[in-house]
Amino acid sequence: MKHTLPSWLHEAVFYQIYPQSFYDSNNDGVGDIPGIIEKLDYLASLGINALWINPCFVSPFQDAGYDVADYYRVAPRYGTNQDLERLFAEAKQRGIRVLLDLVPGHTSVEHSWFKESQKHESNRFTDYYVWNNSIWDMSHEDLPVVRGYGERDGGYITNFFWFQPALNYGFAQTDPTYTWMQPVDAPGPQKVRQEIKKIMAYWLDKGASGFRVDMANSLVKRDPDKAETSRFWRWIRDWLEKDYPEAVIVSEWGSPAQAIPAGFHADFLLGFNNPGWVSLFRKRGVGRWRDSYSWPFFDESGHGDIRQFLDEYLHYLNEISDQGYVALITGNHDETPRLANGKSQAMMKLIYLFLMTMPGTPFIYYGDEIGMQYRKLPSKEGGYARTGVRTPMQWSKERNAGFSNADADSLYLPVDLSPERPNVAEQESDRDSLLNRVKELIQLRHALPALSADAEFEVVYAKSGKLPFVYSMRKSDQKLLIGLNPSGQRVSIDLAPDIIDTLHKLIDAPEDAELIRTGSGWHLSLGPVSGAIYQIS
Repeated sequence: MKHTLPSWLHEAVFYQIYPQSFYDSNNDGVGDIPGIIEKLDYLASLGINALWINPCFVSPFQDAGYDVADYYRVAPRYGTNQDLERLFAEAKQRGIRVLLDLVPGHTSVEHSWFKESQKHESNRFTDYYVWNNSIWDMSHEDLPVVRGYGERDGGYITNFFWFQPALNYGFAQTDPTYTWMQPVDAPGPQKVRQEIKKIMAYWLDKGASGFRVDMANSLVKRDPDKAETSRFWRWIRDWLEKDYPEAVIVSEWGSPAQAIPAGFHADFLLGFNNPGWVSLFRKRGVGRWRDSYSWPFFDESGHGDIRQFLDEYLHYLNEISDQGYVALITGNHDETPRLANGKSQAMMKLIYLFLMTMPGTPFIYYGDEIGMQYRKLPSKEGGYARTGVRTPMQWSKERNAGFSNADADSLYLPVDLSPERPNVAEQESDRDSLLNRVKELIQLRHALPALSADAEFEVVYAKSGKLPFVYSMRKSDQKLLIGLNPSGQRVSIDLAPDIIDTLHKLIDAPEDAELIRTGSGWHLSLGPVSGAIYQIS
């Protein structure tokens, strides 16, 4: 079945909300869905037209809601199912679509399915999870097992933490020695697949516009090329195309070359799987990719190498063609530190110019639009080092940064106590603020066809160890030239005459930027930590 892309996705600028930290409407110290509703006008003013909300369902919250205990009920700390439906409706009135977070690979041990599955007597849910045949069976290297939990004689395979038992989608490669490794067409795996489809349909019927899918490539076990996992998601996409053609699924996969052909509309570039992406913003020694690069590209030293990102990125664009999009993020609930840590306001503005002028779907993590900072904190709900990127949104200079009127010791996480902490209220009144610059760039993205997700991207100049980075974006009869200089020094470059037919107009650039015709072509000059957008057709 040939897949199509919903038209609204071409123009989407997403905003990720960590619900427990966004806005507390009832002063219990925890953000909630009514709080999100209260802030929809702020999001609309920012130019946001799509949201992704982290898991908001019933959970013991040992992993911040990624341990779901009931897929059909909103966790009481966030509100009610009716509140979520009201969010869908209120957002729609403002032209904003809402993606929920789907966790299909595992549940909490508190889920009713698992409570039945761990019983000694065989029942409907016995094969909903991956269990081995005896508590004395040891773990396989690729299949971590928890033994001695519940009355069933067997250990269950986990998908992440010990309390997140893996749902049973079967094994792509079975082994007759281990009869519990069921094939994908066994009754248990087939029932689980239907359950996931049923959950999705329930929330789509209530008004959701789709799902961000957690650990989307983790479903079928012993599936080295992800062929069977991909087959499942194509089945889901075929169903969506037929029954919910405007619904969107975005994957946490980290490999668009696999995820998009597997049926997803978009796939994230992420720190755990994409060293080229990491090289844009982080120095060596931060994160997993310690030996991949020396300096981030967006660094005043000018020592970064844009090719480390582009070689990875262009491969993905070539592989996915027009089937879907690469999703570029400012950060998320897992990426540490926050984007603004160690960066000047000028550099942050340049990064947003980059993110808002690239093809694909941009995602802004709450608070990154004002430059919130990472804080090292004790672990909360399984966050560990990630906890510091999940602190309360900073709305104002008022009590608890305007997040909540609860006592400080009742807050989900402590607010940033720094006297320099940024906040929305102050930045809204400052014409030169990061927030207002982000608004300008989002408005440009919405206004210019050549900045839509499906525009044609072409590298004009990008060489290792050299600046600037220059690229073009084209859609229909509009073509834009974008130049970026993250270094602290002025940079210049001569461009061939056929790069630009006509310099139509300046779209966005500082006063000291120059693009002039010369006898041999065009000369582009950019001041320190700056960028420019020109319309060239």
